[in-house]
Amino acid sequence: MNSSATIAAENARTVAPVSVQYARAFLGLFLRDLFVLRRELLPCVIRVCMNPLLFLFVFTVIMPHMSGGAAMNPTASMASSGINFSTVLLPGLMAVAIMFSGIAAVALPLAQEFGITREIDDRVMCPLPVAAVAIEKICFSAVQSIIAAAIVFPLAYYVPSTPVVAHVSSWPFLLLVLVLASLTSGALGLTIGTTVKPQQIGLIFGVVVMPITFLGCVYYPWAALTHIRWLQIGVLVNPIVYMSEGLRSALTAGLPHMPQPLIITMLTFFLVLLTWLGVRGFLRRVIG
Repeated sequence: MNSSATIAAENARTVAPVSVQYARAFLGLFLRDLFVLRRELLPCVIRVCMNPLLFLFVFTVIMPHMSGGAAMNPTASMASSGINFSTVLLPGLMAVAIMFSGIAAVALPLAQEFGITREIDDRVMCPLPVAAVAIEKICFSAVQSIIAAAIVFPLAYYVPSTPVVAHVSSWPFLLLVLVLASLTSGALGLTIGTTVKPQQIGLIFGVVVMPITFLGCVYYPWAALTHIRWLQIGVLVNPIVYMSEGLRSALTAGLPHMPQPLIITMLTFFLVLLTWLGVRGFLRRVIG
């Protein structure tokens, strides 16, 4: 009995340092990426702000001041029906910022790391399972996505000439949506970065990322697609739909939106699916 207890205690002492070592290695990779992000913070902020700022300026500043009524101002018809287009845009543009930042933070660096120089080999030599290196990329991209959402929020709130009606209906739900959406966008970036050849990454942004953005209920609520039933059902395979609807539910509860349990369930489903696909692709590219 004493010898068995001694062996069990020794095994416990042996296992503990390994877990601590993994945690330290994971934190080391994370802090290294944060240091790199700090040096490139200004270009990152410019990249995040430019597209939403231009869109807001054209559709919520220029067009509301154009003459010609609804024929020249597509936002006028929404305003006449009681829907403030600026309010609709707020959660949608935050979802776009989360998606673009998450994909760019993982897919673009992977294109370089899997290139001719094989920089990825230096990263996977750290004392971590290879799959954990991929998970670290997703977690770090989630931080960038949350920062991007925090940057876009004041732009989408204060830039429009028409007032934005927004308030947080539930902080726990908002935080949960932000975390799930940010992790999901990072997992999508990992899937793209490990599936597509490095020289084709630019093509993917035009062929995949832009379509899922415009069909992601960013510029209109999902309920507004009722009269195009086939499209309303078809966009349900698009993860950014649930990001937009989740933020719309948390920030602009007065607008029509999906049920909150459905949003959380589908974001969790896409997170698990894309993480599995991304990690499997990462292992195949690194080990295979």
